[in-house]
Amino acid sequence: MNNQASLKKVTRMNVNRLARRVAAAAGFVFLCVAPGLSRAQSTPPSPVQAPHTALPVVRPRKVTPPPDDFAGLKFTAEQKAKIDEIQKNMKPRMDTVAKDEKLSPEQKGAMLDGYRRMERAQVYKVLTPEQQLEVRKKMLAERAAQQKQQQQKQALSK
Repeated sequence: MNNQASLKKVTRMNVNRLARRVAAAAGFVFLCVAPGLSRAQSTPPSPVQAPHTALPVVRPRKVTPPPDDFAGLKFTAEQKAKIDEIQKNMKPRMDTVAKDEKLSPEQKGAMLDGYRRMERAQVYKVLTPEQQLEVRKKMLAERAAQQKQQQQKQALSK
């Protein structure tokens, strides 16, 4: 008798487990199908006009390339190998962007500038702390010269 009661209890537990799984599966199916059913019952959407957006401001391109802040540094053979590897990894990306006909010239320029910045950051990480300090000094000097030049232009336009 005790054996029969435990068998009924185990059977009820198995039925409850099965019922929970079936309910969970049914709920999942309902969640997946419900959005499709609601779309099928609704009227077709009317064409929506895209909101008028202002064109992005295009900055004039620099005529001269930025100065090479890494010029004059003495690289070790290991650094040269790492820098070559960085450049080899970046070149296919840049070539892909340059050949992509879907991108506007402004988009291509922005992406290429971004890749150049990424390349420069990776090369910077390869440098020794002393070399990094030297590069930072060059960058700060260049930035100060640009600011001075900008201030002079503003003074002349007033």
